[in-house]
Amino acid sequence: MDKLPTYSESSPVDLPWLARWRLKHRMAPMALMLCFISVASLLLSFSQLALLGKQSVQLPLHAEQILQRCNMLHAKPGPPSNFHQRTESDRFVEGTHATLIRNASIWTGDQEITQGDILLDKGIIKFVGHARPGMFNGFKELVTLDAGGSWVTPGIVDLHSHLGVDSAPALSGADDTNSWKGPVLPWLRSLDGLNTHDDAYRLSISGGVTTVNVLPGSANAIGGQAFVIKLRPTAERSPSSMLLEPPYTLNGTHVDPTLPPRWRQMKHACGENPSRVYGNTRMDTFWAFRQAYDTARQIKEQQDAYCTRALAGEWEDLGEFPDNLQWEALVDVLRGRVKIHTHCYEAVDLDDFVRLTNEFQFPIAAFHHAHETYLVPGTLKQAYGHTPAAALFATNARYKREAYRGSEFAPRILAENGIDVVMKSDHPVLNSRFLLYEAQQAYMYGLPANLALAAVTSTPARIMGQDHRIGFVREGYDADLVVWDSHPLALGTTPQQVWIDGIPQLSEPAVASKPTSFQQAPRTPNFDLEAAAAIKYEGLPPLIPKKAKDLVVFANISSMFVPDGMGGVMSVANVGEGSVVALWKGVVQCWGAAAACLSEFASENAEWINLEGGSIAPGLISYGSPLGLEEIQGESSTHDGTVFDPLTGSVPSILAGSELIKASDGLQFAGRDTLLAYRAGVTAGVTAPSSVGLISGLSTAFSTGAAHRLEDGAVIQDVVALHVQIGHSNQGPSVSTQIAALRNMLLGDKSSTTFAEVANGYIPLVVQVQNADIIASLIELKKEIHTRTGTDIQLTVAGADEAHLLAKELGEAGVGVILTPSRPFPSDWESKRILPGPPLTNETAITTLLAHGVTVGIGIAEQWSARNTRFDVAWAALESFDRISKEQALALASVNLEKLLGVKPSGGLGDMVATRGGTVLDSEAKVIGIISPRRGIVDLI
Repeated sequence: MDKLPTYSESSPVDLPWLARWRLKHRMAPMALMLCFISVASLLLSFSQLALLGKQSVQLPLHAEQILQRCNMLHAKPGPPSNFHQRTESDRFVEGTHATLIRNASIWTGDQEITQGDILLDKGIIKFVGHARPGMFNGFKELVTLDAGGSWVTPGIVDLHSHLGVDSAPALSGADDTNSWKGPVLPWLRSLDGLNTHDDAYRLSISGGVTTVNVLPGSANAIGGQAFVIKLRPTAERSPSSMLLEPPYTLNGTHVDPTLPPRWRQMKHACGENPSRVYGNTRMDTFWAFRQAYDTARQIKEQQDAYCTRALAGEWEDLGEFPDNLQWEALVDVLRGRVKIHTHCYEAVDLDDFVRLTNEFQFPIAAFHHAHETYLVPGTLKQAYGHTPAAALFATNARYKREAYRGSEFAPRILAENGIDVVMKSDHPVLNSRFLLYEAQQAYMYGLPANLALAAVTSTPARIMGQDHRIGFVREGYDADLVVWDSHPLALGTTPQQVWIDGIPQLSEPAVASKPTSFQQAPRTPNFDLEAAAAIKYEGLPPLIPKKAKDLVVFANISSMFVPDGMGGVMSVANVGEGSVVALWKGVVQCWGAAAACLSEFASENAEWINLEGGSIAPGLISYGSPLGLEEIQGESSTHDGTVFDPLTGSVPSILAGSELIKASDGLQFAGRDTLLAYRAGVTAGVTAPSSVGLISGLSTAFSTGAAHRLEDGAVIQDVVALHVQIGHSNQGPSVSTQIAALRNMLLGDKSSTTFAEVANGYIPLVVQVQNADIIASLIELKKEIHTRTGTDIQLTVAGADEAHLLAKELGEAGVGVILTPSRPFPSDWESKRILPGPPLTNETAITTLLAHGVTVGIGIAEQWSARNTRFDVAWAALESFDRISKEQALALASVNLEKLLGVKPSGGLGDMVATRGGTVLDSEAKVIGIISPRRGIVDLI
């Protein structure tokens, strides 16, 4: 919609934003209007007859409008009855050429069509099927695209986003996610804070996202009204012009008497967030809910009583319609006109809210986050009206207590219980550009393919009440489509083109070639036992792996990757299809053809494990999060804590003059994120002390599979590197002050042997920094130290969102880079100049840095994502235009990190990962074994 709709606060007589559409469909609305007028006239006549013989009562001047309004109080939302007869979208932009997509593999929203054609015209889909030759010759300027068998899906629909209200980059002047004015605020509207300059719109479109539901945040029990927008830029450049289906008026509940009302959306939240913000308990929050809904119920009852009298012709002393602008939206909830989206995690809150719906008789559209819904599907089915959907993350969990029992198998289990599953981003919690990745993970862990794709297209469209126009590839639907470079459930799939309202959104898209096998949905590993255990143990299944026998033989191996001894990873040449690897207490004794290794496993005590064409690769390393120092992010009692900042003068005297804080002193073993990472092939973690100041301290390398620090091989290296962080802050000293302090510590601090070791190049200095200008200053500092001391410090920059801007200079200076996260996002001002990669740019930060000889590693920001490291490195290779091999991809999270962080090479004692059904880089493969010669064991997953 590129023309700003006009709105009226009086009773409406027209709907300007549908003007062009209605000009082509005058007869039905006109007939409906005549019907309403006739009904109103009859009612007026009956009311006059009823008054015969009684004292004369003067009718109100707006009696007809009052009767219309009363009749519409119980009208249910939805599209006009002739909506699908439209020939032009209300959002059509004049001058947009018709587009014919030929030879596409189509997923329509509920089924597949092979080698079909799609015609887009006037902002809608005009044809889906197999076009006859010459069928569209009548179009003068038809744009034709031969998809060549590529997959086409509906545009991605995000049911839970804060795009535009929690903007990128994050600045205090555009922070409009939450109001802090009270726990119950149904009168607030996300539209009123929608920032049209959010850098993330373009990024999300590049991931195939076309429509999002912009929710207020979860600080409040009732946070306010949400609005559904399309992401394409509009000529008006206004928030209102982005709305998918604005209500007839944005200032009230007046409706066009010729049309049914439109669905509204509202955000609720229960559990920890509103409790933390307002210092309340769950009991306080639910009393606030009940109090609010009781207020709305009283207003509704007053309105119903008023309309009962009006419709009966009892006009005497009737007065004005009992409206209340502050509470009208919540009254509409009770009338069944609002889709309620409830942020709710665990069983107690889910049960509370279900009881609330039955007490006040309103339905829920979806529970969001909903980490324990898979444990209580029966509770969801007791909700008023219908069973709500569950809008989930795939693997993001354990960041607070109410998320601690979250499971990757939740989508599968809920679907098996007949509950609608939606995968959502909660952008910018997860970058909505990669919302499809959430569906891919849900599919990998057992959600059927059609439901996984529906979870980000047709299901969220239906849950928000917009499935009459978006979420499907059907004739008459909005022309919101994506052509993908591979099957949409294949890892790393990227749009070749995105259409919104029939308008292509990507100019000169960069499209990387993908393997032919990626054009089919990947096979999925069998996780039946793990899914059953998630339920059996109420979300906390045992994660400690089983110890194998001393003699283990991995058979039917198709490939093997090992460190090459020169800082890289190589493929072992004599390991191919049907090969074996024999190990004694975790140490490789023989590999290759079975006959060649026969003497090594002749013992009857050997434990044979069939990898079914699988692979063995180096164990991966996780860096960048508090993995091993923190169990639940939102619970301080589960943390090691933060170190004191010497720049603020807050270091206690008892620590004055002492050496730096060591992370190894605070290690916590056998945490759930740590063990989940181990079971996914991440065998080591490198973690620095947590800090909010300049100096973090000394990092440590540890085994993610160890039970405690006294176990053999638990601490791989006690001290690894010195870590500092430099950046702009409203609270801390200036950047120049931070660099000056670092310079003095490296060149002038004689009391610290650690800083001397850094200055002499014995241990690395790892600087957490995003901004290219600060990185440039650090390069200059490295040169200055060399000039003054003659030594080269080992400098690594981590975070490094803008490092690609200095790739040449970093390479020349010998400065390494750890990108955390590996797929960038401009979350703050210091990260604004990212290199997004395909389809927006040919190059990624990784390929750019590698091309200039920079040693590159990848890391993570939050410990829950350590388990996904293998997919992060695989993704880096997939979008590299074949410039990153499998060996180089594995190095990004293994030997490269060892070099960048100062982890001494392990030689033949390094951990290895055994996968069944593929390599550790393949989503089809399942990690089934960890080989640890350092610890003298083979763990079976």
